[in-house]
Amino acid sequence: MSRYRQLTHHWSDPIVGRFLRFAAGGLVPAGWFLPNFKKKGWAPKTAPVHIEIVSHCWQYAHFLVYQLSSLVNYPPEKVKVTMTVYYSEEDQNTAAVLKQFSQYAIDNVEWNWQSLPKFHLFRRAIGRNHAAKQTKADWIWFTDCDLLFHEHCLDALGDSLTGRTDVLTFPRQEKVTSLLTDEDPILAFDKTKIELKDIDTSQFVVSERGRATGPLQITHGDVAREYGYCESLSYYQRPSEKWCKAYEDRAFRWLLRSKGEPLEVPGVYRIRHVFKGRYTGGKANTKLRTVIRKLMALVKSNQKEK
Repeated sequence: MSRYRQLTHHWSDPIVGRFLRFAAGGLVPAGWFLPNFKKKGWAPKTAPVHIEIVSHCWQYAHFLVYQLSSLVNYPPEKVKVTMTVYYSEEDQNTAAVLKQFSQYAIDNVEWNWQSLPKFHLFRRAIGRNHAAKQTKADWIWFTDCDLLFHEHCLDALGDSLTGRTDVLTFPRQEKVTSLLTDEDPILAFDKTKIELKDIDTSQFVVSERGRATGPLQITHGDVAREYGYCESLSYYQRPSEKWCKAYEDRAFRWLLRSKGEPLEVPGVYRIRHVFKGRYTGGKANTKLRTVIRKLMALVKSNQKEK
């Protein structure tokens, strides 16, 4: 066992991880881990609203280009946005994208790049918790780097959030692609030629959301500063040797005692993809993950049609 693993891994981790996934299903009171939680009484925010967007990127530079381009192509006019990206310097493609976009000065948009050691980046709750505790924003949107903020998205979100006091909200709809392969032109990436990109919206279809899922969690700023992001669950604040599946998304909703309040927000687009480049493993493992993702997408599609 490596020295790093000796410092961060405990024999009970698999047991704790499974227990927390079980607990977050609602069968264990959230008060055991976050007592004295205040669900109501948070201050309403008035216009203009300040929104911080928090994204993580590891080996997904080809998606991050689209996300950051959407802020340049469709800058907000009525809200202030802080765009925060957590990344590792070891991911040279992502570092190159951030360096390029640092050159764009966009009205109402502030770039905020946060470098982490990759073992801290691999546990997404670590960066999200850091952002939650440090944010100066009225609302903080925890998302993924494959999500885009298209025309009117952020201004409409600002209008919807003005005067609200919810602990957690989310866009009721997003528009998504089919599961794209690496050969799809939309995923092409050249580190030596990083430029603004936009999407063909005809490639996307509407997907209805019933709760604040991982890339669609928008939290009241005061709630974030008070409770962080799964800060009370030390298991989710420990670094990892590999990218972790984000089970903490569900735990976050459980701790906040909320699935989120749906909002009508236009212009939320997400590029879906078969290959999970941030996960490690051999070809057999990668192929198995790809098959599983395709089957899950088919099952979800059939459920929506019924």
